[in-house]
Amino acid sequence: MKPTSLTLHPAFKLNGLDFSSPEEVLNFTDDLLHEGNEQEVSVAQFIEKWLDFTEEVVVKTSGSTGKPKKIVLTKQQMVNSAKATGAYFKTGSGTKALLCIPADFIAGKMMVVRAMVLGWDLHVVQPAKDALVEYDNDYDFVAMVPYQVAHSLAALPKVKKVIIGGGAISTTLEAQLQDIDVEAFATYGMTETITHIAVRRINGFAKSEAYSALPDVKFSQDDRGCLLIHAPKISEEIVVTNDLVELKSPSSFVWQGRWDNVINSGGVKLFPEHVEAKLSDAIQLPFIIASEKDEQFGERIILIYEGSENDTPDFKQAFKILEPYERPRKVYRLSRFAYTETGKIKRGDVLQVLQKYK
Repeated sequence: MKPTSLTLHPAFKLNGLDFSSPEEVLNFTDDLLHEGNEQEVSVAQFIEKWLDFTEEVVVKTSGSTGKPKKIVLTKQQMVNSAKATGAYFKTGSGTKALLCIPADFIAGKMMVVRAMVLGWDLHVVQPAKDALVEYDNDYDFVAMVPYQVAHSLAALPKVKKVIIGGGAISTTLEAQLQDIDVEAFATYGMTETITHIAVRRINGFAKSEAYSALPDVKFSQDDRGCLLIHAPKISEEIVVTNDLVELKSPSSFVWQGRWDNVINSGGVKLFPEHVEAKLSDAIQLPFIIASEKDEQFGERIILIYEGSENDTPDFKQAFKILEPYERPRKVYRLSRFAYTETGKIKRGDVLQVLQKYK
């Protein structure tokens, strides 16, 4: 296999620059390695790896649901993933795209891959919270995390399609997106599936609660009710997840929560992620919903927040929006949470720290 013949589209542009050959691309990335900012250096390093004569790429997971680990992906699988995204969103040659998420992780790397494989004009900027606001360019396709979207609402009309991943989308943010002239999509995926393998439209006439599969992806469930992903073009094995879903069809599902986070309180199953989404606008400090043992109910729901002794949110008022069985029975405070490199709270680490102080 010769990756340069397979994985570099002749229309590929980087920051508006044309390249007549892979060698020209490599000359440019060499300049970025010596003179670029942190984001540009990451992009350059990845492009150089992409254009070598190996068939695999090693990527790292974020560690939000376990210890960070390295995963080996074939370039062909990544090409297949890029083509599936291009087909679903109709973003072919000439698409103007913005890379404003970190290029160190799979989501950012795949934006670069899509550009090289599909012939996009990719504009690379630092992954700031308001990266979209700082530039006057219009874009056909942008990938962002919810935090960036929340700080870029006024600038979103400059974008035709935005995919949002890397964290939960609050009810307020989803409501705000209803009145903005942009096609907004929530994504579902992980490093093992080479980013998203399903998307959900969150505004406009096509708005839906269900995630729809990308081309050549099918779904089923295991005996726990967790999602199984059948995507032979990006994974040789069936991907077993811990995501509890309501399967609508072999190509669509409604996400309910993580199997390993489910709380069974007096026979009532509670999904922490659902409760967190309801409280996300009422509680401004970082927090998670979890459980602890209860003699009467087996488990009882609790809330843990990150803050100082001076941080005293009005939890009693916030909890009024919850159903009685969803309301935390106890609130704990920790001075600092553990986070992944991509800014996600490490639930397991937070609970371990809590146990030491209880």
